Amino acid sequence: MKKENVMFLLLAIITVVCIMAIGVAIAERSLLIAFLAFAGVFIACGIGFTLRKKLRESGEL
Repeated sequence: MKKENVMFLLLAIITVVCIMAIGVAIAERSLLIAFLAFAGVFIACGIGFTLRKKLRESGEL
């Protein structure tokens, strides 16, 4: 597996865990956890899209 694929897999796993944490936060009625999980989803997706754009522009993807 290429290094880039491992990074995308790791970012996808982090995103899924954060989405699950949003569900747990709703069940527990914790606004702080929900906010942190939402920020984690936003950051992980942003990093993934930025990395993909960077790799596509350099011709590696």
